[in-house]
Amino acid sequence: MNYKRVYLFICLCITMFVCTLGCRAITSFGDSGQALTARRLSGQGFQAMHDGNWESAEELFLEALEISDGDDRAHWGLAESYWKRHDQDLAIEQMERAVQLSAGDPKLVQRLGRMYLEVGRVPEAERHSNWALETDRNSAEAWALRADCFRAAQELNSALAAYHRALALRPDFADVQIKTAEIYLSQARHDRVLATLDRVQDETGLTECPAEVDLLRGIAMRELGRFDDARRCFARATEKDPDDATPHLQLAELALLQGRKKDAALAVEKAKERSIISEDETSWLKQLDQQQARVAVAPNRDW
Repeated sequence: MNYKRVYLFICLCITMFVCTLGCRAITSFGDSGQALTARRLSGQGFQAMHDGNWESAEELFLEALEISDGDDRAHWGLAESYWKRHDQDLAIEQMERAVQLSAGDPKLVQRLGRMYLEVGRVPEAERHSNWALETDRNSAEAWALRADCFRAAQELNSALAAYHRALALRPDFADVQIKTAEIYLSQARHDRVLATLDRVQDETGLTECPAEVDLLRGIAMRELGRFDDARRCFARATEKDPDDATPHLQLAELALLQGRKKDAALAVEKAKERSIISEDETSWLKQLDQQQARVAVAPNRDW
């Protein structure tokens, strides 16, 4: 046996093996470096986003994805940037990619479900709300999404149950408290409306709570015959959100119920001056005009 040849052959095999490992290590190191750079850029993008610099954030997320398309945070950030500028289809595509790359991160699954719901894709939103809950049943946000899906499907009792699950996990969840009150209002459970919104006011304070809270409280109080309290609530809502026509419309309806024609007419005119009036509110304005015409023939109770 030629031991010298065997020795040379073994040396050659070892050399080739070492070289292969070295190439793989270099490649792995390069991939790792790109991933770190992409993560750094996406982190800067989120910082720009939180600072309100959305254009800069979008550029940073795009730059991160040019370096590494596998960065789930960059896809997530880009989705939020697209959503901010109302490119909803592009936003959903990017969020779907983020969910895939993150292996179903519950936070991203829940956010994607929320996007589906807001564009009217309720069945997909439902699937993602269930997915998020299967992963984390202690997520108040996931329960809120599930409740919103029930509400979109007009399953109000199921929605209430899910909202209460969310509130059990996060008692100060103001958005959920307001949506719960809206369901109670639709069911004419006015005492429950006030009890729910009282908790919001207790947590935020009278002046800091959202205008929507004052609006809903005013409606409930009007239905309970507490007209003076209702008027004060609607007035606070007009101060907190001057561009919203709804509180003025509610003041007009309240004035009409009390036969105060001049106050009703003034409130309607103020509503018409608001910069944003929805189609529903425009229809309501027509109804109020009709009501005013009927009140015009009634005895004048303005003092």
